[in-house]
Order: sequence, then C-alpha cells, then structure tokens
Amino acid sequence: MNYVPLFNNIRDAALRGGAEDADWIMEILDGGDLPVTRAVDFYLGRMTNPEGVESLSRYLFEGTRIQRNYCALFFERRNDWDLINRAYGEGRIDYTQAYSR
Repeated sequence: MNYVPLFNNIRDAALRGGAEDADWIMEILDGGDLPVTRAVDFYLGRMTNPEGVESLSRYLFEGTRIQRNYCALFFERRNDWDLINRAYGEGRIDYTQAYSR
C-alpha cells in the first residue's frame, strides 16, 4: 500500500488543527494499521490550534481505547498533567496510559 497520500493528509489535517481535522484524524486512528497509527502519533504532536486541541481533550474522555491512548500521549507531551490526572481520576485512562512515557 502506498501510504504517502494518507500520511500527507494526516499531516495537513494536524497542521490545520480544526475540530473537524481532529475528528478525522481520530477516525483514521480508530481503524488504522501500525503505519497509520505511527503517522498519527507523529503528526498529532504538531497540532496547536486550540479548536483541535479541545476536540482531542473530548476524545481523551469519550473516545475509544486507542483514541484515549493517543490523546493521553498528546497531552503528556504537552505537559498538560491537570487534564491527564483528571482523566485518570475519572477512570477514562488507566495508569499505564496516564503515566508511562
């Protein structure tokens, strides 16, 4: 499979970083294979638009297990420990998702 077009779309969506972009990336992540999940992990770190970041916080609490996991990684890398601690305290993510690096 030629992943380049998909990876470029993931990159572009992360750089735009709107709510709809975050939703699309989370949808791709939920059904993605290993190369896709790695690309999402890499490019998600480039998302800075507050609208997209807010959407990712919603997925941290309400997403599927893989969505919550990648959102936890995203917020850990941003050092947003209040959000991580809250998600862990509410049982949305487990200890490993919350505190492993």
